[in-house]
Amino acid sequence: MLEVAHLTRRFGEKVAVDDVSFEVPAGALTGFVGGNGAGKTTTMRMIMGVLAVQGGEIRWKGRAVTPADRRRFGYMPEERGLYPKQPILEQLVYLARLRGISAAGAQDRATALLERFELGARGKDKLESLSLGNQQRVQIAAAVIAEPDALILDEPFSGLDPVAVDAMAELLTEYAAKGVPVLFSSHQLELVERLCHQLVILAGGRIVAQGPVERLRAGGGTRYRLVMDGDTAWLTGFAGANLLETSGSQALLELDGATPDELLRAALAHGSVREFAEVRSSVADIYRAVTA
Repeated sequence: MLEVAHLTRRFGEKVAVDDVSFEVPAGALTGFVGGNGAGKTTTMRMIMGVLAVQGGEIRWKGRAVTPADRRRFGYMPEERGLYPKQPILEQLVYLARLRGISAAGAQDRATALLERFELGARGKDKLESLSLGNQQRVQIAAAVIAEPDALILDEPFSGLDPVAVDAMAELLTEYAAKGVPVLFSSHQLELVERLCHQLVILAGGRIVAQGPVERLRAGGGTRYRLVMDGDTAWLTGFAGANLLETSGSQALLELDGATPDELLRAALAHGSVREFAEVRSSVADIYRAVTA
């Protein structure tokens, strides 16, 4: 398990990360969410030792993280760090060799990853000749080339087309299934909701919400969507519910005293009901609520 305990970082008078604490459990995908300037990249850089920790501690497996531990982490920085004028296969082999992998093993792993990302025929091409999306695929290959013990990825899905997003998601899910803690930041909240086991939301350098995704969604309250053959304007006079949205035959509401059965009976008394369903808060709903 990777732990961040009371992490703090200042740049001059600005507090970029303010007493941040969370855990990235083994075998879990943890989404790291926040607006620009929220402190996500700064936190990840401190985890990796790129920036010095000014307060707090990073722990790995219950003890203070060491440089040797960090060498076993896979890292994908916000500012991509590969060499644009070097062939991509050569780069991946070089990076694997730096991590202590044999020449033959490095060649095999690099080749397999490029094949997986449909870049097997481009191994001799320079990185700069690839599209931005394909450069992103090479960057994630570099992060996992040494079979890391943990993955720290800053916006790994940025710039990817839907097919590449699915390939990346599958890869990260596989690593989590192996017991690897995976922390990744993303502005794509629907993707975070689909993939992640837990969520950490930052705003202004502080954590404003964290926990298992399902628990956070449940805490956001339950709404109901009602779709009828006729108009739903009658709901304005229905006691025991707060009408949130209405448009012709559709309505979104929260119950406030009435039960779902009572609402459904009232709806049936006003006509045919085509749909009546719970609508749980999405990650996007939670994000907007806690960062407003």
